[in-house]
Amino acid sequence: MPVAIITGASKGLGRALAEALAARGWDLVLDARTAEVLKETAAALTGHGIRVTALPGDVTDPVHRSELVAAAWRLGGVDLLVNNASALGAEPLVRLEGLSLDGLRRALEVNVVAALGLVQEALPLLRASEAGTVITVSSDAAAEAYETWGGYGASKAALDHLAAVLGEEEPRLRVWAVDPGDMATDLYAAAVPEDGDPRPEPASVVPAFLRLLDERPASGRYGAPSLLEER
Repeated sequence: MPVAIITGASKGLGRALAEALAARGWDLVLDARTAEVLKETAAALTGHGIRVTALPGDVTDPVHRSELVAAAWRLGGVDLLVNNASALGAEPLVRLEGLSLDGLRRALEVNVVAALGLVQEALPLLRASEAGTVITVSSDAAAEAYETWGGYGASKAALDHLAAVLGEEEPRLRVWAVDPGDMATDLYAAAVPEDGDPRPEPASVVPAFLRLLDERPASGRYGAPSLLEER
């Protein structure tokens, strides 16, 4: 069975994607910082008859990243790596004049440095897969200038560029930066707590990710809304 590593998988988009892959028979290695929530997620997914390894930890910890890849190796390898774990840099978001530099460093460490570190750790197994794939979860804030989103957006823009270069350097792999669009997630609620407008549930954008996995287009940056509209 194919094997996926998904970071930030206990809730939101990470969990929704894990549920969709589990329904397709994928074995999973899941990461999140909150052990109890991750344990509940893993228990729910095993109902699909797949193997699930849940490893709570912080993706900025190189030992934890090594453990994630080692767990995938024990399941058979790495066919898909989803860098979904994210940090905002400030909760709620603030203008750049008030953004803590330590907060910016945290966003860069989680969203960029740790993501690349996990890719580096998993590359030998991804190269050995017949369909090795890396998905980095992006944001429209990576491409558009929104007030208060500067630190987070800058980190996602950097992640987009790393994904683009990785796609050039690893032509046998598929490397997709995917902007999921607006979603009702805890991350967004923490970013803009005063915004009570309804937003789509994360599960509603998962078909866009599945379309990429099914059709395997060229490496590049894709928007989930446009992928869904084209169907």
